[in-house]
Amino acid sequence: MADIAILEVNGKRLEFPVIKGAENELAIDIKTLRAASGGVVTIDPGYKNTGSCTSAITFLNGEEGILRYRGYSIEELADKADFLEVAYLLIFGELPTAAQLAKFDADIKAEAHVDEDVKKILDGFPKTAHPMGVLSSLTSALIAFNPDSVNVNSEEDMYNAIVKIMGKFPVLTAWAHRKKMGLPLDYGDDSLGYVENFMKMMFNKPNKEYKANSVINNSIDKLLILHADHEQNCSTSTVRIVGSSHAGLYASISAGISALWGPLHGGANQAVIEMLEDIKADGGDTKKYMAKAKDKQDPFRLMGFGHRVYKNFDPRAKIIKVAADDVLGALGVEDPILEIAKGLEQEALSDSYFVDRKLYPNVDFYSGIIYRALGIPTEMFTPMFALGRLPGWIAQWREMRLQKEPIGRPRQIYTGENLRSFKDVSKR
Repeated sequence: MADIAILEVNGKRLEFPVIKGAENELAIDIKTLRAASGGVVTIDPGYKNTGSCTSAITFLNGEEGILRYRGYSIEELADKADFLEVAYLLIFGELPTAAQLAKFDADIKAEAHVDEDVKKILDGFPKTAHPMGVLSSLTSALIAFNPDSVNVNSEEDMYNAIVKIMGKFPVLTAWAHRKKMGLPLDYGDDSLGYVENFMKMMFNKPNKEYKANSVINNSIDKLLILHADHEQNCSTSTVRIVGSSHAGLYASISAGISALWGPLHGGANQAVIEMLEDIKADGGDTKKYMAKAKDKQDPFRLMGFGHRVYKNFDPRAKIIKVAADDVLGALGVEDPILEIAKGLEQEALSDSYFVDRKLYPNVDFYSGIIYRALGIPTEMFTPMFALGRLPGWIAQWREMRLQKEPIGRPRQIYTGENLRSFKDVSKR
């Protein structure tokens, strides 16, 4: 007999099935609650206890520090796969064969050109515009250049939409950066790999020959893999709920970019560097700020430590810490901000207050350090996150549409005024 959950409401006994996930997670299926109970709903601000969907894409166990894409551990993927392989895995469910990967790469490159009229839209933004606002707008603008809706029942249509956005998104991301920096737009080089080509579009100077750095490219590749998906976070849930209205892929991803922009989500690595800047301006005393972080009466908060989901070490942070050390070693960067970061890291890893509470440096802490070392401005940190998260958003949108999920429509508990009569303005 299947497990059931029993709920008593207003003297009525209601039974709901308990479903079990592939990793033995349990969930009470309450989709019939409102109808069966005569209008009763649950309330769960922030959806911390609510499963919005079933998904076969990403498994996350925050208590044990586990992250897997389609059953593969993040540690093994970061060590053995490249970003395009992981993107294919997330979107289509299996690691690609050599032939599938070559075709995926070639098809993405064939769609990497961006209509010249997009430049006119980009020209309309001032240099002071935040790159995330620019990126969201340009992604949404792609709809105008690709007006046909995707037939989700056609594998060919779905595939073509996927390689289009995978091809164009790195161009738009790099262009947002070059606009910010006052650099001429770069169209990339089809002879290069996905990550190397992106880095060239970001950093190529018109008066210099671009030289790739394998240590840097490898570190960025790992960062993109680590950011590629993370279960039903704020931006991913946004992509799914926007897509549930049958909004197109580009519109749904544009909405996801806007959700990612917030400092509590994708903007966290930018907040890390801004915190380090503040510490530097105050003299750079890391011990002082570690003490402030432990003082519950002090409003200071240590950014880049701990995680809302992970109650142990963030598995992504273990991987990217090595990459951060590699980048700093390869570049030989001398930066007081990075020295402050290393000081905070060392103290947090040895201070019993942080160790006992498992407040370890997270992926945002180390990714901010890498981007800073590369000379990427802080406002570009979140667009870099978006580039990595793109395949996860695509995979989640595709899964949601193929599963024919109903339109998202949360309920609420009304706490406003009861019925009252209208008064003419002269009597108010």
